[in-house]
Amino acid sequence: MKFNKFNTVILAGFIAIVGVIVMQLFLLNQAYIFEKKDIEDKIHFALQDVVNKIYRDNKKELPIGNQIKKVSENYFVANVNDVFENNILEQYLKNEFEKVKLELDYEYAIYDCSSDAMVYGNYVSAKGKEPSKFCADCFSKNSDLTYYFAVRFPNIKQTYFRSLSQYWIFTGVLFLVLIIYVYSVLLMLKQKRYTDLQKDFINNMTHEFKTPLASILIASNYANTQKEIIDNPKLSKYMQIIINQSNKLNQHIEKILYVAKTESKQIELEKSKVDLKVLLELVRENIILKHQKEINIDIQLERNYIVQADEFHFYNLIYNIMDNAVKYSNQNPEIKIQSKENSKGLTLKFTDNGCGIPENDLPFVFDKFYRVAREDSKDIEGFGIGLSYVKRVCEWHKWKVEAKNNEEKGITITIQINKNDYE
Repeated sequence: MKFNKFNTVILAGFIAIVGVIVMQLFLLNQAYIFEKKDIEDKIHFALQDVVNKIYRDNKKELPIGNQIKKVSENYFVANVNDVFENNILEQYLKNEFEKVKLELDYEYAIYDCSSDAMVYGNYVSAKGKEPSKFCADCFSKNSDLTYYFAVRFPNIKQTYFRSLSQYWIFTGVLFLVLIIYVYSVLLMLKQKRYTDLQKDFINNMTHEFKTPLASILIASNYANTQKEIIDNPKLSKYMQIIINQSNKLNQHIEKILYVAKTESKQIELEKSKVDLKVLLELVRENIILKHQKEINIDIQLERNYIVQADEFHFYNLIYNIMDNAVKYSNQNPEIKIQSKENSKGLTLKFTDNGCGIPENDLPFVFDKFYRVAREDSKDIEGFGIGLSYVKRVCEWHKWKVEAKNNEEKGITITIQINKNDYE
């Protein structure tokens, strides 16, 4: 995989999310260990105090050594090594567990020497609820001890996980974020692949068209100068049609190639001081010359402006807007160009009397290759790249552009030129 900026950002994001999840899992494990040790310590201290009280009641001296043995994660045995009153054991257990704030359900059993078996005592619920089930068979004898009791905590594992619920929720959210991120990246990579294929196809197609088209133009222009063609009005007319249509096709190919070039970010602006009024007059002349019909283009500037812009792209921007206004006009085209200064800079408005744009299509008119589907524009030439190019030129200059329908007919395209870009 080629590590360009796009792939590097994706990889960095993936590593960051995985790193956070790994750290969270580590913290979760540490919290689990800490919580487990804390509860086990409380159990140990509480049972040790119970044993101390039993020895105190029997007026015996507590032997040296640990009297509490952990058999399993939820099973503990307390060695008393002397007879004790069975009826007070449960009260001692309740009192000591309350002291250490151990809110766990438990059940206990006492070893009976006479029967040589564990005698089930009781199930004590921390919240005073009736237990769902007992487990008298869960208590086993210990052959090394004579007087002892055992305590079992059936729900201790659930308590560990319940106390860490916030950690689990946060970890789950992180995993969900990772899944969404990976899914989004896969979609973006797939979309990027399709986009690259589209660009390659357009570039190859247009370049393949240019070679035979250039040959057609050369041959047509040469044939048009021959005496046999000049002397025959019908042949001369047909030859002129071939030349005109070939030139139009060449212009479309050039536009597509230019858009492909802008997509690959090979554009560098060459800003200079452009006389706005002179540029508008030049575009007006070329528009009238191209369409060869009566076009009313009214230029109303508050004053003469000098705009800091790339003259080539600025000309094309204005030309595309005015060319669209003429093409999508059902009658004698009328274009009004107005300027107005505000706190943000200079606003240029291009208002036409065309057929307008459906409201549903209006948000997409600046998208590349987007064309409004309607009956009156089926025969209008174009690939839907004119306004897309207009938007790109504005983005390069850090200007803003928007389009909206007029109240009666036609549309108005507004360009906001920054305050520092004109004088």
